[in-house]
Amino acid sequence: MEAISTTTSLFIDQHIDDDPRSLALQAQKYPDVDMKLAITQIAGRQAAKSKIPSWFAHPKVLYPRHLSLEQCSSEATARYKATLAEGNKLTDLTGGFGVDCAFMAQRFVHADYVERQEELCEIARHNFEVLGEKQISVHHADGVGYLSEMNAVDWIFLDPARRDSKGGKTVVIADCEPDVSLIEPLLLDKAKSVMVKLSPMLDLSLALNTLQHVSEAHIVSVNNECKDLLLVLSKSTTPQPIKIHCINLSGSRIERFSFTRESEQDALCNYTHQLGKYLYEPNASVMKGGAFKQIAAEYGVAKLHPNSHLYTSDSYLPQFPGRVFEMMDSCGFSKKELKERLKAISKANLAVRNFPSTVAELRKRLKLSEGGDLYLFATTLNDDSRTLIFCRKPMV
Repeated sequence: MEAISTTTSLFIDQHIDDDPRSLALQAQKYPDVDMKLAITQIAGRQAAKSKIPSWFAHPKVLYPRHLSLEQCSSEATARYKATLAEGNKLTDLTGGFGVDCAFMAQRFVHADYVERQEELCEIARHNFEVLGEKQISVHHADGVGYLSEMNAVDWIFLDPARRDSKGGKTVVIADCEPDVSLIEPLLLDKAKSVMVKLSPMLDLSLALNTLQHVSEAHIVSVNNECKDLLLVLSKSTTPQPIKIHCINLSGSRIERFSFTRESEQDALCNYTHQLGKYLYEPNASVMKGGAFKQIAAEYGVAKLHPNSHLYTSDSYLPQFPGRVFEMMDSCGFSKKELKERLKAISKANLAVRNFPSTVAELRKRLKLSEGGDLYLFATTLNDDSRTLIFCRKPMV
Protein backbone atom coordinates (compact mmCIF):
# COMPACT_ATOMS: atom_id res chain seq x y z
CA MET A 1 0.00 0.00 0.00
CA GLU A 2 1.39 3.37 -1.03
CA ALA A 3 2.20 5.94 1.63
CA ILE A 4 -0.41 8.64 2.14
CA SER A 5 0.81 12.00 0.80
CA THR A 6 1.01 15.01 3.08
CA THR A 7 -1.78 16.72 1.14
CA THR A 8 -4.11 13.71 1.42
CA SER A 9 -3.25 13.22 5.08
CA LEU A 10 -4.07 16.86 5.84
CA PHE A 11 -7.35 16.54 3.93
CA ILE A 12 -8.30 13.49 6.01
CA ASP A 13 -7.61 15.35 9.27
CA GLN A 14 -9.61 18.38 8.16
CA HIS A 15 -12.65 16.35 7.02
CA ILE A 16 -12.61 13.50 9.51
CA ASP A 17 -16.19 14.20 10.64
CA ASP A 18 -17.66 14.93 7.19
CA ASP A 19 -19.99 12.68 5.21
CA PRO A 20 -17.79 10.52 2.92
CA ARG A 21 -20.51 10.43 0.23
CA SER A 22 -20.65 14.22 0.08
CA LEU A 23 -16.86 14.40 -0.13
CA ALA A 24 -16.85 12.00 -3.07
CA LEU A 25 -18.99 14.42 -5.05
CA GLN A 26 -16.43 17.19 -4.45
CA ALA A 27 -13.41 15.28 -5.76
CA GLN A 28 -12.78 17.70 -8.66
CA LYS A 29 -12.26 20.55 -6.16
CA TYR A 30 -9.22 18.74 -4.69
CA PRO A 31 -7.06 17.53 -7.61
CA ASP A 32 -4.01 16.98 -5.39
CA VAL A 33 -5.90 14.72 -2.99
CA ASP A 34 -6.15 10.95 -3.48
CA MET A 35 -9.89 11.16 -2.86
CA LYS A 36 -10.55 7.42 -3.03
CA LEU A 37 -7.93 6.74 -0.38
CA ALA A 38 -9.04 9.71 1.73
CA ILE A 39 -12.69 8.64 1.73
CA THR A 40 -11.73 5.07 2.69
CA GLN A 41 -9.72 6.36 5.67
CA ILE A 42 -12.38 8.88 6.77
CA ALA A 43 -15.15 6.26 6.61
CA GLY A 44 -12.90 3.77 8.39
CA ARG A 45 -12.09 6.11 11.24
CA GLN A 46 -15.74 7.01 11.67
CA ALA A 47 -16.69 3.32 11.89
CA ALA A 48 -13.80 2.53 14.26
CA LYS A 49 -14.82 5.22 16.74
CA SER A 50 -17.50 2.95 18.19
CA LYS A 51 -16.45 -0.44 16.82
CA ILE A 52 -12.71 -0.41 17.67
CA PRO A 53 -12.21 2.58 19.98
CA SER A 54 -8.64 1.79 21.02
CA TRP A 55 -7.60 1.71 17.35
CA PHE A 56 -9.51 4.92 16.66
CA ALA A 57 -7.30 6.54 19.30
CA HIS A 58 -4.26 5.88 17.08
CA PRO A 59 -4.43 8.42 14.19
CA LYS A 60 -1.83 6.44 12.19
CA VAL A 61 -3.96 3.28 11.97
CA LEU A 62 -4.97 2.57 8.36
CA TYR A 63 -8.34 1.19 7.33
CA PRO A 64 -9.35 -1.15 4.50
CA ARG A 65 -12.23 -0.93 2.08
CA HIS A 66 -15.75 -1.01 3.51
CA LEU A 67 -16.44 -4.75 3.22
CA SER A 68 -13.35 -5.82 5.18
CA LEU A 69 -14.14 -3.29 7.91
CA GLU A 70 -17.79 -4.37 7.98
CA GLN A 71 -16.81 -8.03 8.39
CA CYS A 72 -14.17 -7.53 11.08
CA SER A 73 -14.83 -8.14 14.76
CA SER A 74 -15.60 -5.37 17.18
CA GLU A 75 -13.13 -4.61 19.92
CA ALA A 76 -15.55 -5.98 22.52
CA THR A 77 -15.83 -9.40 20.87
CA ALA A 78 -12.11 -9.52 20.04
CA ARG A 79 -11.23 -8.86 23.67
CA TYR A 80 -13.59 -11.66 24.70
CA LYS A 81 -11.90 -14.10 22.29
CA ALA A 82 -8.57 -13.15 23.85
CA THR A 83 -9.79 -14.41 27.24
CA LEU A 84 -10.32 -17.91 25.82
CA ALA A 85 -6.86 -18.66 24.42
CA GLU A 86 -3.27 -18.25 25.54
CA GLY A 87 0.07 -19.95 25.08
CA ASN A 88 3.32 -19.77 23.18
CA LYS A 89 2.19 -19.68 19.53
CA LEU A 90 -1.02 -18.61 17.77
CA THR A 91 -1.82 -18.80 14.07
CA ASP A 92 -4.69 -16.80 12.56
CA LEU A 93 -5.40 -18.43 9.20
CA THR A 94 -7.93 -15.82 8.03
CA GLY A 95 -6.33 -12.56 9.13
CA GLY A 96 -8.62 -10.01 7.44
CA PHE A 97 -8.31 -6.53 8.98
CA GLY A 98 -6.45 -8.13 11.89
CA VAL A 99 -8.59 -7.08 14.84
CA ASP A 100 -9.02 -10.58 16.30
CA CYS A 101 -5.37 -11.43 15.70
CA ALA A 102 -4.13 -8.23 17.36
CA PHE A 103 -6.09 -8.73 20.57
CA MET A 104 -5.58 -12.49 20.81
CA ALA A 105 -1.85 -12.13 20.14
CA GLN A 106 -1.47 -10.18 23.37
CA ARG A 107 -1.88 -13.51 25.20
CA PHE A 108 0.85 -15.28 23.19
CA VAL A 109 4.60 -15.08 22.86
CA HIS A 110 4.31 -15.14 19.07
CA ALA A 111 1.48 -15.00 16.52
CA ASP A 112 1.28 -15.55 12.77
CA TYR A 113 -1.25 -13.58 10.74
CA VAL A 114 -2.13 -15.25 7.41
CA GLU A 115 -4.15 -13.49 4.70
CA ARG A 116 -4.45 -14.10 0.96
CA GLN A 117 -5.29 -10.46 0.06
CA GLU A 118 -2.02 -8.60 -0.32
CA GLU A 119 -3.57 -5.20 0.42
CA LEU A 120 -4.91 -6.42 3.78
CA CYS A 121 -1.48 -7.86 4.61
CA GLU A 122 0.13 -4.47 3.97
CA ILE A 123 -2.46 -2.71 6.11
CA ALA A 124 -2.09 -5.28 8.91
CA ARG A 125 1.71 -5.05 8.86
CA HIS A 126 1.52 -1.27 9.17
CA ASN A 127 -1.11 -1.34 11.90
CA PHE A 128 0.59 -3.99 14.03
CA GLU A 129 3.73 -1.83 14.03
CA VAL A 130 1.75 1.30 14.92
CA LEU A 131 -0.03 -0.56 17.74
CA GLY A 132 3.21 -2.03 19.09
CA GLU A 133 2.24 -5.65 18.39
CA LYS A 134 5.80 -6.71 17.53
CA GLN A 135 5.13 -10.39 18.25
CA ILE A 136 2.95 -10.77 15.13
CA SER A 137 4.40 -11.93 11.81
CA VAL A 138 2.41 -11.24 8.64
CA HIS A 139 2.20 -13.84 5.87
CA HIS A 140 0.66 -13.25 2.44
CA ALA A 141 -0.65 -16.75 1.73
CA ASP A 142 -3.74 -18.89 1.34
CA GLY A 143 -4.82 -20.12 4.76
CA VAL A 144 -5.36 -23.77 3.83
CA GLY A 145 -2.10 -23.94 1.94
CA TYR A 146 -0.27 -22.35 4.87
CA LEU A 147 -1.96 -24.82 7.25
CA SER A 148 -0.59 -27.79 5.29
CA GLU A 149 3.00 -26.56 5.58
CA MET A 150 3.08 -24.90 9.01
CA ASN A 151 4.64 -26.26 12.19
CA ALA A 152 2.48 -27.19 15.15
CA VAL A 153 1.23 -24.37 17.39
CA ASP A 154 -0.80 -24.05 20.58
CA TRP A 155 -3.86 -22.38 19.00
CA ILE A 156 -5.28 -21.82 15.54
CA PHE A 157 -7.96 -19.21 14.92
CA LEU A 158 -10.01 -18.95 11.75
CA ASP A 159 -13.02 -16.98 10.59
CA PRO A 160 -14.18 -18.66 7.35
CA ALA A 161 -15.44 -16.32 4.62
CA ARG A 162 -19.23 -16.28 4.68
CA ARG A 163 -19.88 -14.89 1.20
CA ASP A 164 -20.34 -16.84 -2.03
CA SER A 165 -18.75 -16.06 -5.40
CA LYS A 166 -21.50 -13.51 -6.12
CA GLY A 167 -21.03 -11.68 -2.81
CA GLY A 168 -24.13 -13.14 -1.17
CA LYS A 169 -23.99 -14.07 2.50
CA THR A 170 -23.76 -17.74 3.47
CA VAL A 171 -24.33 -19.37 6.85
CA VAL A 172 -23.89 -23.16 6.69
CA ILE A 173 -20.36 -24.42 7.47
CA ALA A 174 -20.13 -26.37 4.20
CA ASP A 175 -20.84 -23.16 2.23
CA CYS A 176 -18.09 -21.15 3.93
CA GLU A 177 -14.52 -20.88 2.74
CA PRO A 178 -12.68 -22.81 3.92
CA ASP A 179 -15.12 -25.60 4.82
CA VAL A 180 -13.95 -26.33 8.37
CA SER A 181 -15.58 -29.77 8.38
CA LEU A 182 -13.20 -30.89 5.59
CA ILE A 183 -10.01 -29.63 7.24
CA GLU A 184 -10.93 -30.39 10.87
CA PRO A 185 -8.48 -33.35 11.17
CA LEU A 186 -5.62 -31.26 9.73
CA LEU A 187 -6.43 -28.33 12.03
CA LEU A 188 -6.18 -30.57 15.10
CA ASP A 189 -3.03 -32.17 13.75
CA LYS A 190 -1.42 -28.72 13.69
CA ALA A 191 -2.77 -27.27 16.97
CA LYS A 192 -3.75 -28.37 20.44
CA SER A 193 -6.86 -26.19 20.24
CA VAL A 194 -8.73 -24.44 17.43
CA MET A 195 -11.19 -21.55 17.65
CA VAL A 196 -13.65 -21.18 14.77
CA LYS A 197 -15.76 -18.06 14.36
CA LEU A 198 -19.07 -18.74 12.63
CA SER A 199 -22.17 -16.77 11.71
CA PRO A 200 -24.49 -16.03 14.65
CA MET A 201 -27.31 -16.99 12.26
CA LEU A 202 -26.11 -20.60 12.09
CA ASP A 203 -28.24 -23.12 13.95
CA LEU A 204 -26.24 -24.21 17.00
CA SER A 205 -27.29 -27.86 16.89
CA LEU A 206 -26.38 -28.06 13.21
CA ALA A 207 -22.96 -26.59 13.91
CA LEU A 208 -22.28 -28.99 16.80
CA ASN A 209 -23.37 -31.95 14.71
CA THR A 210 -21.29 -30.91 11.69
CA LEU A 211 -17.93 -30.75 13.50
CA GLN A 212 -16.66 -33.79 15.38
CA HIS A 213 -14.30 -32.34 18.01
CA VAL A 214 -16.16 -29.41 19.58
CA SER A 215 -15.37 -29.07 23.28
CA GLU A 216 -16.95 -25.65 23.90
CA ALA A 217 -19.34 -23.26 22.21
CA HIS A 218 -19.50 -19.55 22.99
CA ILE A 219 -22.46 -17.48 21.82
CA VAL A 220 -21.38 -13.85 22.12
CA SER A 221 -23.75 -10.88 22.07
CA VAL A 222 -23.01 -7.19 22.42
CA ASN A 223 -25.78 -5.10 23.95
CA ASN A 224 -28.19 -8.00 23.46
CA GLU A 225 -27.41 -8.49 19.75
CA CYS A 226 -25.80 -11.80 18.72
CA LYS A 227 -22.44 -11.17 17.03
CA ASP A 228 -20.36 -14.37 17.13
CA LEU A 229 -20.77 -18.11 17.39
CA LEU A 230 -17.40 -19.44 18.53
CA LEU A 231 -16.61 -23.15 18.53
CA VAL A 232 -13.51 -24.46 20.29
CA LEU A 233 -12.15 -27.72 18.87
CA SER A 234 -9.73 -29.84 20.84
CA LYS A 235 -8.30 -33.33 20.89
CA SER A 236 -9.84 -35.49 23.57
CA THR A 237 -9.60 -39.22 24.16
CA THR A 238 -12.63 -39.13 26.46
CA PRO A 239 -15.77 -37.52 24.97
CA GLN A 240 -17.34 -34.95 27.28
CA PRO A 241 -20.65 -33.05 27.08
CA ILE A 242 -20.15 -29.84 25.10
CA LYS A 243 -20.24 -26.80 27.37
CA ILE A 244 -22.27 -23.97 25.85
CA HIS A 245 -21.47 -20.49 27.17
CA CYS A 246 -24.00 -17.70 26.58
CA ILE A 247 -22.28 -14.31 26.84
CA ASN A 248 -23.75 -10.82 26.65
CA LEU A 249 -21.30 -7.91 26.73
CA SER A 250 -22.82 -4.61 27.82
CA GLY A 251 -20.30 -1.92 28.69
CA SER A 252 -18.25 -3.20 31.61
CA ARG A 253 -20.90 -5.79 32.51
CA ILE A 254 -20.64 -9.39 31.30
CA GLU A 255 -23.67 -11.67 31.59
CA ARG A 256 -22.77 -15.37 31.55
CA PHE A 257 -24.88 -18.48 31.51
CA SER A 258 -23.42 -21.92 30.83
CA PHE A 259 -25.09 -25.25 30.22
CA THR A 260 -24.90 -28.46 28.18
CA ARG A 261 -27.51 -29.92 25.87
CA GLU A 262 -27.79 -32.86 28.25
CA SER A 263 -28.42 -30.66 31.29
CA GLU A 264 -31.04 -28.66 29.34
CA GLN A 265 -32.84 -31.86 28.40
CA ASP A 266 -32.89 -33.09 32.01
CA ALA A 267 -33.79 -29.73 33.63
CA LEU A 268 -37.10 -29.41 35.47
CA CYS A 269 -39.07 -26.34 34.47
CA ASN A 270 -42.22 -25.00 36.12
CA TYR A 271 -44.88 -23.46 33.86
CA THR A 272 -47.52 -20.98 34.94
CA HIS A 273 -50.32 -18.76 33.69
CA GLN A 274 -50.12 -16.63 36.86
CA LEU A 275 -47.96 -13.53 36.62
CA GLY A 276 -45.68 -12.67 39.54
CA LYS A 277 -44.21 -9.32 40.51
CA TYR A 278 -41.41 -9.47 37.95
CA LEU A 279 -41.05 -10.49 34.31
CA TYR A 280 -37.79 -11.92 32.94
CA GLU A 281 -36.62 -12.02 29.33
CA PRO A 282 -33.37 -13.95 28.62
CA ASN A 283 -30.70 -12.16 26.62
CA ALA A 284 -30.11 -12.91 22.94
CA SER A 285 -27.29 -15.40 23.60
CA VAL A 286 -29.39 -17.50 25.98
CA MET A 287 -32.23 -17.45 23.46
CA LYS A 288 -29.85 -18.50 20.69
CA GLY A 289 -28.41 -21.28 22.85
CA GLY A 290 -31.84 -22.64 23.74
CA ALA A 291 -31.30 -22.89 27.50
CA PHE A 292 -35.02 -22.42 28.10
CA LYS A 293 -35.62 -24.98 30.84
CA GLN A 294 -32.33 -24.85 32.68
CA ILE A 295 -32.42 -21.09 33.15
CA ALA A 296 -35.83 -21.47 34.82
CA ALA A 297 -34.53 -24.18 37.11
CA GLU A 298 -31.32 -22.34 37.99
CA TYR A 299 -32.97 -19.00 38.81
CA GLY A 300 -36.18 -20.34 40.31
CA VAL A 301 -38.47 -18.60 37.84
CA ALA A 302 -41.56 -20.02 36.15
CA LYS A 303 -42.01 -20.08 32.37
CA LEU A 304 -45.16 -18.54 30.95
CA HIS A 305 -45.51 -21.15 28.19
CA PRO A 306 -43.23 -23.78 26.59
CA ASN A 307 -42.89 -21.57 23.50
CA SER A 308 -43.08 -18.06 24.96
CA HIS A 309 -39.58 -17.84 26.51
CA LEU A 310 -40.68 -15.33 29.12
CA TYR A 311 -40.45 -16.01 32.85
CA THR A 312 -41.97 -14.67 36.04
CA SER A 313 -41.24 -14.61 39.74
CA ASP A 314 -42.17 -12.71 42.90
CA SER A 315 -38.44 -12.30 43.61
CA TYR A 316 -36.26 -9.58 42.14
CA LEU A 317 -33.22 -11.22 40.50
CA PRO A 318 -30.88 -8.50 39.16
CA GLN A 319 -28.29 -11.15 38.25
CA PHE A 320 -30.65 -12.82 35.75
CA PRO A 321 -28.91 -12.98 32.31
CA GLY A 322 -31.32 -10.77 30.43
CA ARG A 323 -33.82 -8.01 30.98
CA VAL A 324 -35.82 -7.67 34.20
CA PHE A 325 -39.13 -5.82 34.39
CA GLU A 326 -41.49 -4.89 37.19
CA MET A 327 -45.01 -6.09 36.49
CA MET A 328 -47.71 -3.42 36.46
CA ASP A 329 -50.81 -4.99 34.93
CA SER A 330 -52.10 -7.32 32.24
CA CYS A 331 -55.21 -7.73 30.12
CA GLY A 332 -56.72 -9.88 27.42
CA PHE A 333 -57.26 -8.89 23.80
CA SER A 334 -60.98 -8.20 23.71
CA LYS A 335 -61.83 -4.78 22.29
CA LYS A 336 -63.38 -3.74 25.60
CA GLU A 337 -60.31 -4.70 27.66
CA LEU A 338 -57.88 -3.05 25.28
CA LYS A 339 -59.90 0.14 25.00
CA GLU A 340 -60.19 0.48 28.77
CA ARG A 341 -56.55 -0.33 29.51
CA LEU A 342 -54.98 1.72 26.71
CA LYS A 343 -57.17 4.82 26.83
CA ALA A 344 -54.49 6.91 28.54
CA ILE A 345 -51.49 5.39 26.71
CA SER A 346 -50.15 6.81 23.45
CA LYS A 347 -46.69 5.22 23.24
CA ALA A 348 -44.86 2.17 24.56
CA ASN A 349 -42.02 -0.24 23.81
CA LEU A 350 -43.79 -3.24 22.28
CA ALA A 351 -42.58 -6.84 21.88
CA VAL A 352 -44.29 -10.08 20.87
CA ARG A 353 -43.35 -13.55 22.14
CA ASN A 354 -45.27 -16.60 20.91
CA PHE A 355 -48.04 -14.40 19.58
CA PRO A 356 -49.82 -14.55 16.19
CA SER A 357 -49.09 -10.93 15.15
CA THR A 358 -45.96 -9.00 14.33
CA VAL A 359 -44.91 -5.93 16.29
CA ALA A 360 -45.88 -3.71 13.35
CA GLU A 361 -49.32 -5.29 13.03
CA LEU A 362 -49.99 -5.06 16.76
CA ARG A 363 -48.71 -1.49 17.03
CA LYS A 364 -51.13 -0.47 14.29
CA ARG A 365 -53.99 -2.29 16.00
CA LEU A 366 -53.23 -0.75 19.39
CA LYS A 367 -52.51 2.70 17.88
CA LEU A 368 -49.29 3.10 19.84
CA SER A 369 -46.14 4.94 18.86
CA GLU A 370 -42.68 3.71 19.88
CA GLY A 371 -40.86 4.88 23.01
CA GLY A 372 -41.44 5.93 26.58
CA ASP A 373 -40.93 4.11 29.88
CA LEU A 374 -43.72 1.58 29.41
CA TYR A 375 -42.96 -1.92 28.09
CA LEU A 376 -45.69 -4.13 26.63
CA PHE A 377 -45.31 -7.85 25.92
CA ALA A 378 -47.94 -9.62 23.84
CA THR A 379 -47.62 -13.32 24.59
CA THR A 380 -49.33 -16.62 25.31
CA LEU A 381 -49.68 -18.03 28.83
CA ASN A 382 -49.51 -21.68 29.84
CA ASP A 383 -53.31 -22.01 29.71
CA ASP A 384 -53.06 -20.89 26.03
CA SER A 385 -54.71 -17.53 26.74
CA ARG A 386 -53.39 -14.47 24.90
CA THR A 387 -52.35 -11.64 27.16
CA LEU A 388 -50.84 -8.18 27.01
CA ILE A 389 -48.40 -7.58 29.87
CA PHE A 390 -47.71 -4.04 31.10
CA CYS A 391 -44.36 -3.52 32.83
CA ARG A 392 -41.53 -1.09 33.48
CA LYS A 393 -37.89 -1.19 34.45
CA PRO A 394 -37.56 -2.05 38.19
CA MET A 395 -37.76 0.93 40.54
CA VAL A 396 -34.82 -0.13 42.73
